[in-house]
Amino acid sequence: MSQTDKPGQIVILNGTPRAGKSSIVTVIQNTFEGVWMNLGVDRFMKMTPERYQPGIGLRPGGERPDLEPLIVSLYQAMYESFASHSRLGINVVVDVGHHDQYSIPRRILPNCAQILIGLPVLFVGVRCPIEVIMERRIATWNAGYADDGSVPKPVMLWQQAVHVPGIYDMELDTSVISSEACADMIRRRLKEGPPSSAFQRIAEMITD
Repeated sequence: MSQTDKPGQIVILNGTPRAGKSSIVTVIQNTFEGVWMNLGVDRFMKMTPERYQPGIGLRPGGERPDLEPLIVSLYQAMYESFASHSRLGINVVVDVGHHDQYSIPRRILPNCAQILIGLPVLFVGVRCPIEVIMERRIATWNAGYADDGSVPKPVMLWQQAVHVPGIYDMELDTSVISSEACADMIRRRLKEGPPSSAFQRIAEMITD
């Protein structure tokens, strides 16, 4: 397939760890028409050498000035991969946890959005209340509340930072909507519209 054919659709799911993004990705891959490649953060972290971990998975507040310039480049490389797949007519579904809580602002999201200008991108905010996130963390990792009963600071930072600036084409709350229903809502949005505009607006932030 040449680059002159119809570009593949890109669906980007943004949210905290344990918000339910990967479950939605699985449903999309298994039920949507055509080929949908999963090129999310976890896949790229697994390809990253151990000495550069956590790579693009670096959490908010986990400042690593020595690693952050590489993280910027890794994000750019990941998004260039999305663009390459799309230009070849291959659909891409992605789960990420964007934030800008580094040692200095890195503006990774608007810079990455510029890479995808001209390509069809649906940007989806995957939300989940902190109480449900904690339940899932306990069920998955047996890692729960702090000794004083509070939500651990890293978990709270994720919850606060991941949805900034909060510009999405659509938002889903996985505490009340199943993965299958979330995927169906995405399918209907892609089919019926309105046209996506979130990534275009985010890309324009880089010149603000």
